[in-house]
Parts: sequence; C-alpha cells; structure tokens
Amino acid sequence: MSMYPEIDDKLMDLEEAVSRFIKDGCQLAIGGFTIVRNPMAIAYEIIRKGIRDIHLVCHSHGQALDVLLGAGCVKRLEIAYGGNGRYAPTCIRFKKAIQQGELEFEDYSNYQMTLRFLAGALGMSFISTKSGLGSDLLNFEGFSKETRTQEKVANKKFAIMQNPFNEKDDEVVLLPALTPDVSIIHAQYVGEDGTVRIKGLTFADIEQAKSADVVIVTCEEIVPRSFIRLDPDQNTLPPFFVDAIVKIPYGAHPTGCFLYYDYDPKHLNLYKKIAGDDELFKQYLDEWVYGIPNHDAYLDKVGRETLFKIKANPIVGYAQGLDRK
Repeated sequence: MSMYPEIDDKLMDLEEAVSRFIKDGCQLAIGGFTIVRNPMAIAYEIIRKGIRDIHLVCHSHGQALDVLLGAGCVKRLEIAYGGNGRYAPTCIRFKKAIQQGELEFEDYSNYQMTLRFLAGALGMSFISTKSGLGSDLLNFEGFSKETRTQEKVANKKFAIMQNPFNEKDDEVVLLPALTPDVSIIHAQYVGEDGTVRIKGLTFADIEQAKSADVVIVTCEEIVPRSFIRLDPDQNTLPPFFVDAIVKIPYGAHPTGCFLYYDYDPKHLNLYKKIAGDDELFKQYLDEWVYGIPNHDAYLDKVGRETLFKIKANPIVGYAQGLDRK
C-alpha cells in the first residue's frame, strides 16, 4: 500500500514529470529567483531530454535560466532580470546569447512581470499599471513582427490608454497576461494530501503557478497532513493546482533553499570561471548534466563535505559561517 494514497497519481520521478508535461516549443515558467530556490534538478532533466525551442517566461532568474539557455533549450525569453548575485551580476550564458543575437528576447520590469502572471492567474487578458511610464521599457521592443505572430506571444509589448474613470490626463500602461503551458516551482514541503508550502520569499512563484495550465512541484520533503495543517496561513498552493510532485532533496542545488541549505559558493565560482567559454561550458554540461545518471549520483559528485558546509541552521534558515567568497 502506498505511503501517500491521496497523491499517488501525482507522485513521479524527474524523468516522468518532464516526459509527460514538458514538450518542444512549450511556454515554460520557472520559479525561484537568482540563486534562491531554482528548480535545478528538473532543469538538468530538461537538458538531458534534449527539449528545444522553449518559450521561457520568468519574473527574475539565475542559474536554471542560464544553464537552460546555454544548453540550447530556449528559443524565446520574456524576463525582468537574469543574474547570479555576486557570482554573475548578469547571467553569463544569457548575456552571451543576447550579444550574439541567438535569443528572441523581451524585457519588462520585475513588477510588470509579476502583474502579467497575476493577470493570467485571474483569467484576465491584460492588466493596467502606472509602472513603466517615463522609462525606456516603453521605448523599445525586443520581439520582431514575425515573432509576434507566434502562439503565446502578445501582438505588442504593451498599450497605453487614458484612464476611463478620470477625465484628466491620466495615462495607464496595459500589459498582456501570461498563461504558461507549464510552471515549475521548487518548494520545501508538500503535504501528503498535495498541499504545497514554500517557506521564505515566494517571489512570483504563486502567480506563475496559478496562471499555468500545468504545475510541477519539486520538493525537499513530503510531510504528514498533521504538519501541513499546522499554521495553515503558511501554505502556498492547494492540492488541486498541482499536477506533478517530485520529491528531490537538494533539488535546487547549487542555489539555496531556505531552512534546508544555502547556495553553494564553490559550485557557483566554478560556473563563473567556465560559463563564458563555449568549450569549457560544453565540458561542464558533460560533467554535471549529461554524465550524471540520476540525482543521487549528482549529490555524490557534489560531495558530503560540501553538502555539510551548506546545510542550513534550522533557526536562521541559512548556513552560518559559510565562506561565500
């Protein structure tokens, strides 16, 4: 008998989750932020599966974004910001792809991207805001006319109109809603009933999940119903929003997962050194993605010593005394 009968039909491994739900050309949202709670394990599986032409939509992102771009999985990107903090103020493969014209790219502000996901979550076609007025965000468009004819791409970046409820000169910006085919988030907990709980900052993960057709949640731990019902105001998503659940401890490495582990400075420094060189980056993918048969083997390669160093203090939520240089 299964330990988790209520979510038997949703529990799966990385390979099944990717094969069932993530297809060539899909519009994909990934949760997390810069070097926090990136769904890295599933990003690696997407690369191993050779999925291509992804239309990636993010609030702001970091390592998972950069690796997916560098591996050639992404054709089109809508995002506010891509960076790995001190290790790469602008993500290295992301920057290289833009400079070399290898990526269809449209940029919005952080707030605008959150609003676009919110509009999708609310079932709205667009949403109005004052954000962007007076900025260059409204002076430049990244997508070509041809790209704007593609499915899931708005026919314009934005529209400006007069506020119909104010007779005075009062312009507002209209932003197109986002409704991804699939949204992937990494969470600390999923209850045995399928309830999701993200601890710490949620960024735009909730809006991304609620706006998507399919939601995949990778998690550190599956917890009893009695636990997930404690402090119910801390829960993030109800079970009916979730289509696939993958239990994958350290599934966000080398990015951090609040309360469980910190980001891995050793690995991020390694990535910083090699990501700008095409040949070295290919070697990195061979060593850390293609050459790894499963997540257990990945953790063996990271090593117990490193995992111990980045283990979070459960009180403060991060690794105290970690050398972050």
